[in-house]
Amino acid sequence: MYVKDLFVSAPGKAILHGEHAVVHGKVALAVSLNLRTYLRLKATTSGKVCINLPNIDTFFSCELSDLKQLVPSSCGKRDEVQRLDAELVRKLREFVGATNGNLDPSKMALIAFFYIYVSLFGSSELPSLTLSVWSELPTGAGLGSSAAFSVSVAAALLCASGAIPCPLKEWDHTARWCQEDLELINSWAFQGETIIHGNPSGVDNAVGTWGGMLRFLAGKIIPLSRVPLLRILLTNTKVPRSTKVLVAGVKDKINKFPSIVTPVLDSVDAISCTCEKVLSDMTCEPITGEHYNILEELIDINQHHLNVMGVGHPALDTLCRVTLARGLHSKLTGAGGGGCGITLLRPETDSSVVQSTAQDLRDCGFDCWETSIGGPGVQQHSTVSVKEEILEILNRY
Repeated sequence: MYVKDLFVSAPGKAILHGEHAVVHGKVALAVSLNLRTYLRLKATTSGKVCINLPNIDTFFSCELSDLKQLVPSSCGKRDEVQRLDAELVRKLREFVGATNGNLDPSKMALIAFFYIYVSLFGSSELPSLTLSVWSELPTGAGLGSSAAFSVSVAAALLCASGAIPCPLKEWDHTARWCQEDLELINSWAFQGETIIHGNPSGVDNAVGTWGGMLRFLAGKIIPLSRVPLLRILLTNTKVPRSTKVLVAGVKDKINKFPSIVTPVLDSVDAISCTCEKVLSDMTCEPITGEHYNILEELIDINQHHLNVMGVGHPALDTLCRVTLARGLHSKLTGAGGGGCGITLLRPETDSSVVQSTAQDLRDCGFDCWETSIGGPGVQQHSTVSVKEEILEILNRY
């Protein structure tokens, strides 16, 4: 089967408000980051599938004839997503060398790709291709890098298999899929995330698919149709943390001090809802300084709440202190205990302030990027619209 060459990208994600509280039935707001994962799918006649993931130093090649032996007869149903086939996952684990409980991220990414690939095409139509993926997102930082990978893979392979049309017209630079196609992309991306993470919430792949902002409550994910694009500094403290340990710590605090911590969770819920309303107001009325004043206050209050929950860290305190010295407001994003934080940038914030703040944070040993939140989800690109440096990287493979 011959497939078209494709360029696809999907965004990372950050939690704006609602970390940890969401585990206990409260609202969380997840937003897309304008740091993206880019994928190039190139048709070949080599009789092989080659996967290049330079961010994680992974290069894998295999013969189609070897891969076809693993594919069950149920594969090739492109317009539906079935329950994850545990036996196929087991065979693919062996195929890529992820044995003896090896959960190496590069191996899991390969398994996720091959699972979607063989599930969509089936044994009779596996095409020769080269897949190259490069990301602006750091891995393992809680910014949805694996979901951006899974979404990009799902979109590219669904197009390549003919399950959904390529939305890009001859005169377009970028294009997005219709709602029905996005739902199918999201479903297959969730399969990839399940392989990589075991029991994902579905938030990360939903943000990667739809972009913008999503409201997450009690397992229900609602994309919000209109949100303003907000500038931020994104900072990675590079302090490793265990989400599982941090979540358990919050639960212990609730059990130990229910009358103290439960109202904190209620307050975080109110912060999320208030923020949602302010952002909605900003899309239908002139944006004022008062909108940003409220957003900054909500950030400060939530950061204090997260410290009360026990998920702060001295590195995150340093982030807040350094940015506040420049008149900027920050909070952790994600699990806390280190990891990443976001700093809101007002429209009038001078570029010299942004640059000097970013340098101050780098001097602390952190990584820092100026970016934005609320941008588009998964997209198809023409070569013209792909950043030159990224196009150069993808074209190497």
